Amino acid sequence: MSSPRTRCSVVTGIGVIAPNGANTEAFWKATKEGISVLDRVTREGCEELPLKVAGEVRDFDPTELIEERFLVQTDRFTHFAMAAANLALDDALLGRADYNRSPFAVGVVTAAGSGGGEFGQRELQHLWGQGSRHVGPYQSIAWFYAASTGQISIRGGFKGPCGVVASDEAGGLDALAHASRAIHRGTDAVVVGAAEAPLAPYSVVCQLGYEDLSRAVEPDRAYRPFTASACGFVPAEGGAMLVVEERDAAVDRGSRPRAVLAGHAATFTGAALWDASREGLARAIQGALAEAGCAPEEIDVVFADALGVLAADRAEAQALADALGRHASEVPVTAPKTGFGRAYSGAPVLDIAAAVLSMEGSVVPPTPNIVEVDVDLDVVTGRSRPAELQTALVLSRGLMGSNAALVLRRCEKSPS
Repeated sequence: MSSPRTRCSVVTGIGVIAPNGANTEAFWKATKEGISVLDRVTREGCEELPLKVAGEVRDFDPTELIEERFLVQTDRFTHFAMAAANLALDDALLGRADYNRSPFAVGVVTAAGSGGGEFGQRELQHLWGQGSRHVGPYQSIAWFYAASTGQISIRGGFKGPCGVVASDEAGGLDALAHASRAIHRGTDAVVVGAAEAPLAPYSVVCQLGYEDLSRAVEPDRAYRPFTASACGFVPAEGGAMLVVEERDAAVDRGSRPRAVLAGHAATFTGAALWDASREGLARAIQGALAEAGCAPEEIDVVFADALGVLAADRAEAQALADALGRHASEVPVTAPKTGFGRAYSGAPVLDIAAAVLSMEGSVVPPTPNIVEVDVDLDVVTGRSRPAELQTALVLSRGLMGSNAALVLRRCEKSPS
């Protein structure tokens, strides 16, 4: 086994369940082509609510992917996470023969922002409509933020370090940092990521308290960050799970290291204090660069947080200028999520997946529905842009004030 000083965390598997694709290949094809799938909300019970546009996962049948005994215990957000975890494990070529030999060497970390709202709502309706004897026994666990971590661990037999991160939307990046630190402490592999299902009626009503939620009714105008017509963000369901491994262990068993988790940092600046998020996000970027040993000019692409609120978008642009200097106006910036929505904690993990695929494909995907940009950033719009990409910066901020930045490197450019 490698010494702690030389252990390197790499992404070996990607699994995606998203509004623009219920597998990684479909997600990447739509993302690369800049296809927007934002549309009117169709989920039962949501039709009359003020939220009119969202990113729904419509071509997903959990019964085809998950055993019945797990389905009855879990909410839609965990269905997404379990299905994505399966895809990631298959992609990493990490099978039961590998982890049955050493189940304590594989951990699970997920992030969650909304939990199992659909399951919880249904059981509470049973409680108030029919009485306590009609509430299912799994109500106590299915809504809980840690449900996805627990069920993925139980289903896979993973007995290594497990955890759940509840640090707002930025938790998606923070979960990757927890996974990387587990690798550095001796764990061989971690199944890590986030998936959300915030489009049940109760969950939507909770979100209506967010001033930054878009109330637009036209899908192509509902989510336009970095523009003068920005009117908030569009929520989405779905997310991504990754397999992160110690590089030497992955190579030894014949897996393909795809990207290095090179550096991460996080800060907190308070709920909806977007002016303050400038300094907080800049410090997170600087911290991630420092941990990665990366100079600002080495960043080849930025996957932006892109909230879609004028003050927040300008603060993000300023934070990039503060952290990257003149390079901030030169480096390509993209926000593919404008085409499928902002899946809360799942959003930055989808960006991580897109960043890895972008580096492999030497292309920066576009930011759908954006034409004219109102900030001093080179936002990629219209169509994908060919580019040799070795290092990517992924940013995330939460509505409650968390900020995070993560640096990814293509493996062949990473230090030993």
